[in-house]
Amino acid sequence: MKILTIVGARPQFIKAAVVSRVLRKEHEEIIVHTGQHYDYNMSDVFFKELDIPSPDYNLGISGGTHGKMTGEMIIAIEDVVLKEKPDAVLLYGDTNSTMAGALAAVKQHIPVVHVEAGNRLGTLTNPEEVNRIVTDHVSSLKLCCTESALKFLAKEGIADNAYLVGDPMYDAFKYYSEKVGDSIPEDLIRLDGEKTSIPEEFYYMTCHRQENTGNDDVLTEILDAMESLDAKCIYPVHPRNRQRVQRLIDDKKYKNIIVCDPVGYLMSVYLVNHSKKIVTDSGGLQREAFFAEKQCVTIFDYIVWPETMIDNRNQLAKPDKNDILDKLSKPQEIKENHAFGDGHSAQKILERINEYI
Repeated sequence: MKILTIVGARPQFIKAAVVSRVLRKEHEEIIVHTGQHYDYNMSDVFFKELDIPSPDYNLGISGGTHGKMTGEMIIAIEDVVLKEKPDAVLLYGDTNSTMAGALAAVKQHIPVVHVEAGNRLGTLTNPEEVNRIVTDHVSSLKLCCTESALKFLAKEGIADNAYLVGDPMYDAFKYYSEKVGDSIPEDLIRLDGEKTSIPEEFYYMTCHRQENTGNDDVLTEILDAMESLDAKCIYPVHPRNRQRVQRLIDDKKYKNIIVCDPVGYLMSVYLVNHSKKIVTDSGGLQREAFFAEKQCVTIFDYIVWPETMIDNRNQLAKPDKNDILDKLSKPQEIKENHAFGDGHSAQKILERINEYI
Protein backbone atom coordinates (compact mmCIF):
# COMPACT_ATOMS: atom_id res chain seq x y z
CA MET A 1 0.00 0.00 0.00
CA LYS A 2 1.23 3.51 -0.81
CA ILE A 3 0.48 6.20 1.78
CA LEU A 4 0.99 9.89 1.01
CA THR A 5 1.77 11.77 4.24
CA ILE A 6 1.42 15.55 4.21
CA VAL A 7 3.18 17.69 6.84
CA GLY A 8 3.98 21.36 7.08
CA ALA A 9 4.19 22.49 10.70
CA ARG A 10 6.14 21.48 13.77
CA PRO A 11 3.46 19.39 15.55
CA GLN A 12 2.85 17.40 12.38
CA PHE A 13 6.54 16.55 12.12
CA ILE A 14 6.51 15.19 15.65
CA LYS A 15 3.46 12.99 15.09
CA ALA A 16 4.77 11.79 11.74
CA ALA A 17 8.01 10.70 13.42
CA VAL A 18 6.35 8.00 15.51
CA VAL A 19 3.73 6.96 12.96
CA SER A 20 6.22 6.69 10.08
CA ARG A 21 8.37 4.41 12.22
CA VAL A 22 5.64 1.74 12.29
CA LEU A 23 3.98 2.56 8.96
CA ARG A 24 7.11 1.92 6.93
CA LYS A 25 7.46 -1.59 8.30
CA GLU A 26 4.45 -2.61 6.22
CA HIS A 27 3.80 0.05 3.58
CA GLU A 28 5.43 2.51 1.20
CA GLU A 29 5.25 6.08 2.48
CA ILE A 30 5.72 9.24 0.43
CA ILE A 31 6.24 12.38 2.54
CA VAL A 32 5.18 15.78 1.24
CA HIS A 33 6.43 18.84 3.14
CA THR A 34 4.35 21.85 2.14
CA GLY A 35 6.92 24.30 3.50
CA GLN A 36 4.40 26.04 5.76
CA HIS A 37 7.09 26.42 8.44
CA TYR A 38 10.04 27.61 6.41
CA ASP A 39 12.69 28.67 8.95
CA TYR A 40 15.47 26.07 9.38
CA ASN A 41 15.06 25.95 13.14
CA MET A 42 11.32 25.44 12.77
CA SER A 43 11.39 22.72 10.15
CA ASP A 44 14.46 20.97 8.72
CA VAL A 45 15.99 20.37 12.13
CA PHE A 46 13.01 18.27 13.16
CA PHE A 47 13.46 15.80 10.31
CA LYS A 48 17.09 15.42 11.32
CA GLU A 49 16.83 15.06 15.09
CA LEU A 50 13.65 12.97 15.10
CA ASP A 51 15.05 10.63 12.46
CA ILE A 52 12.20 11.25 10.02
CA PRO A 53 13.09 10.40 6.43
CA SER A 54 13.71 13.46 4.29
CA PRO A 55 10.58 14.58 2.41
CA ASP A 56 10.12 13.19 -1.06
CA TYR A 57 8.56 16.51 -2.04
CA ASN A 58 9.16 19.97 -0.59
CA LEU A 59 6.60 22.36 -2.01
CA GLY A 60 8.17 25.50 -0.51
CA ILE A 61 4.83 27.22 0.09
CA SER A 62 4.69 29.68 2.99
CA GLY A 63 3.54 33.19 3.79
CA GLY A 64 0.73 35.20 2.26
CA THR A 65 -2.92 35.17 3.25
CA HIS A 66 -4.71 32.02 4.33
CA GLY A 67 -6.47 31.85 0.98
CA LYS A 68 -3.33 32.34 -1.07
CA MET A 69 -1.32 29.80 0.90
CA THR A 70 -4.07 27.19 0.96
CA GLY A 71 -4.89 27.63 -2.72
CA GLU A 72 -1.26 27.22 -3.77
CA MET A 73 -0.98 24.12 -1.58
CA ILE A 74 -4.08 22.51 -3.11
CA ILE A 75 -2.68 23.00 -6.61
CA ALA A 76 0.75 21.62 -5.72
CA ILE A 77 -0.55 18.69 -3.65
CA GLU A 78 -2.99 17.72 -6.39
CA ASP A 79 -0.06 17.44 -8.82
CA VAL A 80 1.68 15.06 -6.40
CA VAL A 81 -1.49 13.02 -5.85
CA LEU A 82 -2.00 12.62 -9.61
CA LYS A 83 1.61 11.58 -10.06
CA GLU A 84 1.94 9.18 -7.11
CA LYS A 85 -1.61 7.73 -7.14
CA PRO A 86 -1.56 6.82 -3.42
CA ASP A 87 -3.99 4.42 -1.78
CA ALA A 88 -4.62 6.98 0.97
CA VAL A 89 -3.56 10.44 2.11
CA LEU A 90 -2.51 10.71 5.77
CA LEU A 91 -3.01 14.06 7.50
CA TYR A 92 -2.33 15.42 10.97
CA GLY A 93 -3.86 18.22 12.98
CA ASP A 94 -5.44 21.42 11.76
CA THR A 95 -3.10 23.57 9.68
CA ASN A 96 -3.62 25.00 6.21
CA SER A 97 -1.50 22.08 5.00
CA THR A 98 -4.02 19.67 6.52
CA MET A 99 -7.08 21.17 4.85
CA ALA A 100 -5.29 21.62 1.52
CA GLY A 101 -4.25 17.98 1.56
CA ALA A 102 -7.79 16.86 2.39
CA LEU A 103 -9.36 18.86 -0.42
CA ALA A 104 -6.77 17.83 -3.00
CA ALA A 105 -7.21 14.16 -2.11
CA VAL A 106 -10.99 13.95 -1.85
CA LYS A 107 -11.42 15.70 -5.22
CA GLN A 108 -9.42 12.84 -6.74
CA HIS A 109 -11.40 10.21 -4.79
CA ILE A 110 -8.42 9.27 -2.63
CA PRO A 111 -9.34 8.18 0.94
CA VAL A 112 -8.35 10.75 3.56
CA VAL A 113 -7.08 9.59 6.95
CA HIS A 114 -7.18 12.35 9.56
CA VAL A 115 -5.18 11.89 12.76
CA GLU A 116 -6.34 14.22 15.56
CA ALA A 117 -9.87 14.31 14.21
CA GLY A 118 -12.75 15.75 16.22
CA ASN A 119 -11.01 18.50 18.17
CA ARG A 120 -13.19 21.60 18.47
CA LEU A 121 -12.94 25.05 20.02
CA GLY A 122 -16.49 26.06 19.21
CA THR A 123 -15.70 29.21 17.22
CA LEU A 124 -15.15 29.84 13.52
CA THR A 125 -13.12 32.95 14.32
CA ASN A 126 -10.16 30.59 14.78
CA PRO A 127 -8.68 29.66 11.35
CA GLU A 128 -7.60 26.23 12.56
CA GLU A 129 -11.18 25.45 13.59
CA VAL A 130 -12.24 25.89 9.98
CA ASN A 131 -9.44 23.58 8.88
CA ARG A 132 -10.50 20.93 11.42
CA ILE A 133 -14.17 20.97 10.44
CA VAL A 134 -13.56 20.85 6.70
CA THR A 135 -10.97 18.09 7.01
CA ASP A 136 -13.15 15.93 9.26
CA HIS A 137 -16.17 16.25 6.99
CA VAL A 138 -14.29 14.96 3.93
CA SER A 139 -12.21 12.31 5.74
CA SER A 140 -12.84 8.62 5.14
CA LEU A 141 -11.15 7.57 8.37
CA LYS A 142 -11.23 9.82 11.45
CA LEU A 143 -8.73 8.90 14.16
CA CYS A 144 -9.27 10.66 17.48
CA CYS A 145 -6.84 11.34 20.32
CA THR A 146 -9.47 11.60 23.07
CA GLU A 147 -13.00 10.63 24.05
CA SER A 148 -14.14 14.26 23.83
CA ALA A 149 -13.09 14.38 20.16
CA LEU A 150 -15.23 11.34 19.40
CA LYS A 151 -18.20 13.05 21.05
CA PHE A 152 -17.76 16.18 18.93
CA LEU A 153 -17.83 14.08 15.75
CA ALA A 154 -21.00 12.35 16.95
CA LYS A 155 -22.66 15.75 17.55
CA GLU A 156 -21.89 16.70 13.95
CA GLY A 157 -23.24 13.42 12.63
CA ILE A 158 -19.93 12.20 11.21
CA ALA A 159 -18.92 9.54 13.74
CA ASP A 160 -18.89 6.82 11.08
CA ASN A 161 -15.40 5.36 10.69
CA ALA A 162 -14.24 7.38 13.71
CA TYR A 163 -12.05 5.62 16.25
CA LEU A 164 -10.21 6.39 19.48
CA VAL A 165 -6.51 5.66 18.96
CA GLY A 166 -4.80 7.93 21.50
CA ASP A 167 -2.38 10.74 20.82
CA PRO A 168 0.78 10.11 18.77
CA MET A 169 2.19 13.23 20.45
CA TYR A 170 2.14 11.24 23.70
CA ASP A 171 3.97 8.38 21.97
CA ALA A 172 6.62 10.85 20.81
CA PHE A 173 6.94 12.61 24.16
CA LYS A 174 7.44 9.33 26.03
CA TYR A 175 9.95 8.02 23.48
CA TYR A 176 12.05 11.17 23.28
CA SER A 177 11.88 11.87 27.01
CA GLU A 178 13.59 8.55 27.60
CA LYS A 179 16.09 9.31 24.86
CA VAL A 180 16.96 12.77 26.22
CA GLY A 181 16.90 12.01 29.95
CA ASP A 182 18.93 14.60 31.87
CA SER A 183 21.28 15.39 29.00
CA ILE A 184 20.92 18.86 27.50
CA PRO A 185 20.42 18.20 23.75
CA GLU A 186 21.67 21.52 22.36
CA ASP A 187 23.05 24.92 23.28
CA LEU A 188 20.62 27.64 24.23
CA ILE A 189 21.39 30.60 21.94
CA ARG A 190 20.27 34.09 22.90
CA LEU A 191 18.86 36.40 20.24
CA ASP A 192 22.22 38.20 20.13
CA GLY A 193 23.86 34.94 19.03
CA GLU A 194 25.65 34.20 22.31
CA LYS A 195 25.34 30.91 24.18
CA THR A 196 23.68 31.00 27.57
CA SER A 197 23.39 28.49 30.38
CA ILE A 198 20.18 26.90 31.64
CA PRO A 199 19.37 27.89 35.24
CA GLU A 200 18.86 25.18 37.85
CA GLU A 201 15.27 26.37 38.27
CA PHE A 202 13.29 27.96 35.45
CA TYR A 203 9.89 28.46 33.87
CA TYR A 204 9.40 27.56 30.21
CA MET A 205 7.29 29.80 27.99
CA THR A 206 6.27 29.67 24.35
CA CYS A 207 4.15 32.47 22.92
CA HIS A 208 3.52 32.78 19.21
CA ARG A 209 -0.16 33.45 18.48
CA GLN A 210 -0.84 36.70 16.65
CA GLU A 211 -3.36 37.83 19.27
CA ASN A 212 -0.64 37.57 21.95
CA THR A 213 2.38 38.83 20.04
CA GLY A 214 1.05 41.25 17.42
CA ASN A 215 0.56 44.17 19.80
CA ASP A 216 3.10 45.84 22.09
CA ASP A 217 0.69 46.34 24.99
CA VAL A 218 -0.54 42.74 25.01
CA LEU A 219 2.92 41.20 24.72
CA THR A 220 4.23 43.56 27.41
CA GLU A 221 1.61 42.24 29.86
CA ILE A 222 2.83 38.69 29.22
CA LEU A 223 6.50 39.63 29.52
CA ASP A 224 5.81 41.65 32.70
CA ALA A 225 4.34 38.51 34.24
CA MET A 226 7.44 36.49 33.32
CA GLU A 227 9.68 39.21 34.75
CA SER A 228 7.85 38.89 38.08
CA LEU A 229 8.38 35.14 38.52
CA ASP A 230 10.49 33.65 41.30
CA ALA A 231 12.87 32.01 38.81
CA LYS A 232 14.19 32.77 35.33
CA CYS A 233 11.88 32.26 32.35
CA ILE A 234 13.23 30.65 29.17
CA TYR A 235 11.41 32.00 26.12
CA PRO A 236 12.35 30.65 22.65
CA VAL A 237 11.07 33.25 20.21
CA HIS A 238 9.28 32.43 16.98
CA PRO A 239 11.10 34.05 14.01
CA ARG A 240 8.01 36.08 13.15
CA ASN A 241 8.07 37.76 16.58
CA ARG A 242 11.80 38.24 16.97
CA GLN A 243 11.99 41.96 16.17
CA ARG A 244 9.14 43.00 18.45
CA VAL A 245 10.33 40.84 21.36
CA GLN A 246 13.90 42.11 21.14
CA ARG A 247 12.73 45.72 21.06
CA LEU A 248 10.52 45.26 24.12
CA ILE A 249 13.26 43.43 26.01
CA ASP A 250 15.66 46.30 25.30
CA ASP A 251 13.11 49.03 26.10
CA LYS A 252 11.83 47.48 29.33
CA LYS A 253 15.24 46.25 30.54
CA TYR A 254 13.87 42.83 31.48
CA LYS A 255 16.39 40.79 33.49
CA ASN A 256 14.43 37.65 34.40
CA ILE A 257 13.61 36.50 30.87
CA ILE A 258 16.06 34.48 28.77
CA VAL A 259 14.97 35.16 25.19
CA CYS A 260 16.54 32.77 22.75
CA ASP A 261 16.38 31.29 19.28
CA PRO A 262 13.80 28.57 18.57
CA VAL A 263 14.80 25.21 20.00
CA GLY A 264 14.56 21.77 18.45
CA TYR A 265 12.01 19.27 19.67
CA LEU A 266 14.46 17.31 21.81
CA MET A 267 15.51 20.51 23.57
CA SER A 268 11.87 21.41 24.11
CA VAL A 269 11.25 17.99 25.65
CA TYR A 270 14.15 18.62 28.02
CA LEU A 271 12.82 22.07 28.97
CA VAL A 272 9.32 20.70 29.61
CA ASN A 273 10.59 17.90 31.82
CA HIS A 274 12.97 20.09 33.84
CA SER A 275 10.92 23.27 34.22
CA LYS A 276 9.05 24.41 37.32
CA LYS A 277 5.91 25.34 35.40
CA ILE A 278 4.93 26.16 31.83
CA VAL A 279 3.26 29.15 30.19
CA THR A 280 2.15 28.78 26.59
CA ASP A 281 -0.38 29.55 23.90
CA SER A 282 0.40 26.32 22.05
CA GLY A 283 -2.02 23.41 21.84
CA GLY A 284 0.91 21.01 21.63
CA LEU A 285 2.89 22.30 24.60
CA GLN A 286 -0.09 22.30 26.96
CA ARG A 287 -0.48 18.57 26.23
CA GLU A 288 3.22 17.96 26.80
CA ALA A 289 2.98 19.77 30.14
CA PHE A 290 0.16 17.37 31.00
CA PHE A 291 2.26 14.38 29.91
CA ALA A 292 5.15 15.59 32.08
CA GLU A 293 2.86 16.32 35.06
CA LYS A 294 3.75 20.02 35.05
CA GLN A 295 1.36 22.82 35.89
CA CYS A 296 0.53 24.88 32.81
CA VAL A 297 -1.10 28.23 32.13
CA THR A 298 -2.41 28.68 28.59
CA ILE A 299 -2.84 32.23 27.30
CA PHE A 300 -5.85 31.64 25.11
CA ASP A 301 -9.62 32.25 25.14
CA TYR A 302 -10.74 28.72 24.34
CA ILE A 303 -10.23 25.25 25.77
CA VAL A 304 -8.31 23.23 23.19
CA TRP A 305 -7.86 20.01 25.17
CA PRO A 306 -10.55 19.55 27.86
CA GLU A 307 -8.69 16.56 29.26
CA THR A 308 -5.81 18.78 30.41
CA MET A 309 -8.00 21.06 32.52
CA ILE A 310 -8.52 18.77 35.53
CA ASP A 311 -7.19 19.70 38.99
CA ASN A 312 -5.74 23.04 37.76
CA ARG A 313 -3.15 21.18 35.70
CA ASN A 314 -3.92 23.51 32.82
CA GLN A 315 -5.70 26.85 33.22
CA LEU A 316 -6.71 29.48 30.71
CA ALA A 317 -5.48 33.04 31.30
CA LYS A 318 -5.98 36.36 29.60
CA PRO A 319 -2.86 38.15 28.30
CA ASP A 320 -2.84 40.05 31.58
CA LYS A 321 0.02 40.10 34.08
CA ASN A 322 -2.12 39.66 37.18
CA ASP A 323 -4.29 36.92 35.68
CA ILE A 324 -1.27 34.92 34.53
CA LEU A 325 0.46 35.20 37.92
CA ASP A 326 -2.77 34.35 39.75
CA LYS A 327 -3.27 31.19 37.69
CA LEU A 328 0.35 30.13 38.18
CA SER A 329 -0.07 30.42 41.96
CA LYS A 330 -3.11 28.12 42.11
CA PRO A 331 -2.57 24.82 43.97
CA GLN A 332 -2.31 21.82 41.73
CA GLU A 333 -2.91 18.13 42.27
CA ILE A 334 -1.22 15.60 40.02
CA LYS A 335 -2.90 12.25 39.54
CA GLU A 336 -2.06 9.52 37.06
CA ASN A 337 -4.18 10.02 33.97
CA HIS A 338 -4.31 8.22 30.63
CA ALA A 339 -6.69 10.54 28.77
CA PHE A 340 -4.32 10.59 25.77
CA GLY A 341 -3.83 6.86 25.48
CA ASP A 342 -1.18 4.35 26.51
CA GLY A 343 1.74 5.54 24.37
CA HIS A 344 1.02 3.08 21.55
CA SER A 345 -1.25 5.16 19.34
CA ALA A 346 1.01 4.82 16.27
CA GLN A 347 0.41 1.07 16.19
CA LYS A 348 -3.34 1.62 16.57
CA ILE A 349 -3.29 4.13 13.71
CA LEU A 350 -1.57 1.54 11.51
CA GLU A 351 -4.11 -1.11 12.48
CA ARG A 352 -7.06 1.13 11.59
CA ILE A 353 -5.50 2.04 8.24
CA ASN A 354 -4.94 -1.64 7.48
CA GLU A 355 -8.57 -2.46 8.32
CA TYR A 356 -10.06 0.36 6.27
CA ILE A 357 -7.94 0.77 3.15
